[in-house]
Amino acid sequence: MILLLLFFCFHVNAILDPTDFLALQSIRKSLEDMPGSDFFSSWDFTSDPCNFSGVFCDSDKVISLNLGDPRAGSAGLTGRLDPAIGKLSSLTEFTVVPGRIYGPLPQNISNLKNLRFLGVNRNFISGEIPMELGELRSLRTIDLSYNQLTGKIPPTVGSLPGLTNLILCHNRLSGSIPRFDSQSLSRLDLKHNTLTGSIGPNSLPPSLQYLSLSWNQLTGSMDRVLTRLEQLNYLDLSLNQFTGTVPGRLFSFPLTNLQLQRNQFTGSVEPVDQVAIPTVDLSYNRLSGQISPMLASVQNLYLNNNRFTGRVPASFVERLLDASIQILYLQHNYLTGIEISPTAVIPERSSLCMQYNCMVPPVETPCPLRAGKQKTRPTTQCNQYKG
Repeated sequence: MILLLLFFCFHVNAILDPTDFLALQSIRKSLEDMPGSDFFSSWDFTSDPCNFSGVFCDSDKVISLNLGDPRAGSAGLTGRLDPAIGKLSSLTEFTVVPGRIYGPLPQNISNLKNLRFLGVNRNFISGEIPMELGELRSLRTIDLSYNQLTGKIPPTVGSLPGLTNLILCHNRLSGSIPRFDSQSLSRLDLKHNTLTGSIGPNSLPPSLQYLSLSWNQLTGSMDRVLTRLEQLNYLDLSLNQFTGTVPGRLFSFPLTNLQLQRNQFTGSVEPVDQVAIPTVDLSYNRLSGQISPMLASVQNLYLNNNRFTGRVPASFVERLLDASIQILYLQHNYLTGIEISPTAVIPERSSLCMQYNCMVPPVETPCPLRAGKQKTRPTTQCNQYKG
């Protein structure tokens, strides 16, 4: 008798909570496998839903829901996200593989008070990011990238206390970037949107390690913002309308990639020490003054289409000829000289472009097509920038 009771109790405890059971049924009805996907083949509601593909349970509650075959190249799902997702009250993780899911993100996702990871990327999710996401105080990662989201980034998302990753790139978001309160935010990726306005000096936490804001319409100075972000290892602010100077301290940060091209940065570039960043792109700005010898240690250096003047430091030539520098683009500036022999042989794996400066390039080197065909800048322009 005792054994029978134990057997009965075990099976009662293993039965999925009825609310979760019905929620999974609604979710299933609103989605379909795309041709080539058989993700839902295991979703037979006459059996235990905790054994379904992508469903993970703890006792009688669903704690993780990963919709779609996660293997690379899988066909994904199509349909809409049913609001019944909001009834999976113990859910800590919700992800959807790339596919053709359309429509809005359900607002009642705000009921998922234990949610830590939200990943619905590379689909066709539209509408605005629900303000209610800010009520999910356990959220650590939000990835809604590569969708068709519009409207503003809710300030409530910025107030999430434990947010570590916010990835909203490749959408149609507008408005300004909110202040982020989380002191553990390490990745912020907002590239390829239509964000505008300037960024307050204390809007971004010093915990950031990855910051990408490229391909927006952001303005204002970044000097005071950037000097606080000493843990950055990746920074891309390209293709915006940022102004002001580039802080010299930035070049001492543990960066592997620095992309500041196609903005309106001005002033001189003065690193405080030898720069250890492998790739630095400062092209298409309004930077001026002489080129610092501290930049000669950069492997891939793009300084083209600025207003640099004077002679190129000898240290650049040394590193170019021993192939330590792989790309050195100096075209379209106001440079007046470089100490290099006309018979010098540029290593095959190195690339130097010097054309359209205030001098005749002493060596013939292939330049990118967009550099044009003119070898030197007109004298009338050079007289304005002698220095």
